Amino acid sequence: MIEETHWHPVAQSADVVDQPLAVTLLEHTLVVWRDAVGLVHAWLDQCPHRGAKLSLGRVCQGRLECPYHGWQFDASGHCALVPALPTFVSPASHAARTHEACEQYGLVWVRLVPGTESSVPVFIAESDAQLRKLNCGPYDVATSAPRLIENFLDMAHFGFVHEGWLGMREATAIDDYQVQPTPHGLLATQCRAWQPQSNVHSTAPAQVEYTYEVTGPYAAVLTKVPDPASVASHVVQGLFRESIAMFICPLGAETSRVWFRLAMADFASPDEKLRTFQHTIFMQDKPVLESQTPRRLPLDLRAELHTAADKASSAYRRHLRNLGITFGVC
Repeated sequence: MIEETHWHPVAQSADVVDQPLAVTLLEHTLVVWRDAVGLVHAWLDQCPHRGAKLSLGRVCQGRLECPYHGWQFDASGHCALVPALPTFVSPASHAARTHEACEQYGLVWVRLVPGTESSVPVFIAESDAQLRKLNCGPYDVATSAPRLIENFLDMAHFGFVHEGWLGMREATAIDDYQVQPTPHGLLATQCRAWQPQSNVHSTAPAQVEYTYEVTGPYAAVLTKVPDPASVASHVVQGLFRESIAMFICPLGAETSRVWFRLAMADFASPDEKLRTFQHTIFMQDKPVLESQTPRRLPLDLRAELHTAADKASSAYRRHLRNLGITFGVC
């Protein structure tokens, strides 16, 4: 599957410490762990000896030890010790099945199969020292990863799902906006919405300009800039802006785990206050997302109805079809 050649988040870096952690990606069961120098590894969660879950074992002197017979595997995946035969030198075939792993944005990312995408999805705001970074989640959602991305790109639901927060029923019209393809997905610009409370510091309704970018099959970023007069003065340092990245782990074709990465010009508010606002917004989305049928996103544009207000989601569906994505779609 082409999805296996892309990088996907599977866990928070802070959750991978001294012991192995079981995770799921694209219906594959994996174990994530750290070696003696702190490097993260992601392997098939199955000992090649008798099939026990390696995630039930432990990390011992920089090696991953199987819980069944104590076989120890070094950072390369090779079996370095068979306790029943202490002097036995394992051949190269005695090895765990390994996958590529790395860390970025406070998350562990895994690629099951080597591919052309050499790095994780780009989050440009990460390099902006004037913006504070914070992760929210994870959220487990009973829907496909593409349904989540499409909802993330959609502004027409603001006045209904997020009434009193990101939208109001009295101002639901969507002005024309621009969508163009990029090497990694698509870019939607000149997106505008009238919002009662566009962010945690809003003090008055405001016209907010959004930019959306799809940065991977299951990753997207939005950047929004409200009218400065609508934001509390104590947080405005120059032009207030914020970027939010959505990174999704496709657990199964119809189940997903979601993280949000916030980058905003606010260094004063406690983490919990910022996370609470994001949590409120997403928990408004969650029941609607889980109600959609089919849970897999239809790539045939004739399967569901579309208008000009949906041009970003229609472009996203075409992009997935052109990529050859088969997981989480129908």
